[in-house]
Amino acid sequence: MRVKFRGITERETLLFRGPAGWGEFCPFPEYGDAEAARWLAAAVEAAWQGFPPPLRDTIPVNATVPAVPAARVPEVLERFGRVNAVKVKVAERGQELADDVARVTAVRDALPDAAIRVDANAGWDVPQAVEALGRLSAVGLEYAEQPVPQIEGLAEVRRRLVQQGTPVLIAADESVRKEDDPSRWPARARRT
Repeated sequence: MRVKFRGITERETLLFRGPAGWGEFCPFPEYGDAEAARWLAAAVEAAWQGFPPPLRDTIPVNATVPAVPAARVPEVLERFGRVNAVKVKVAERGQELADDVARVTAVRDALPDAAIRVDANAGWDVPQAVEALGRLSAVGLEYAEQPVPQIEGLAEVRRRLVQQGTPVLIAADESVRKEDDPSRWPARARRT
């Protein structure tokens, strides 16, 4: 990989062809067998059963800016062409909040009208997330993805942000994907 992600620069991927097309299996290295099995099942399904018919001809996508120095943001964005949304990786081990603020600000400067989303990959605890999102919200965030690891923590971050008047929505990723029954998570989050 061009930039370290989740602490690694290399990832193993398995591509295989089935009767309906290609399947890809590439779970994150820290995933255990049970989590990785879900990814494998999806890859087998894609290759053997195929995908349902598309509902549309095009799908808007966002650019992703890895945890690079702010000076590299224009170079990264250049590879994407015109986009209306950018996901910016934050909370990288070994970096400071000031690095995240500078990177997100560089994205805003480069694309003043784009929706900006930040993804912490569960890299903060609740107080760190509240502080960071308070500072990052100054550039105008659409949402913050997975600032903390657990569903209850996500609900607590959201509660504290609302209390302090910080307009940042919270999106779940890993915490829902790792749930035995993801459909239950909104009720659990509301209870906290």
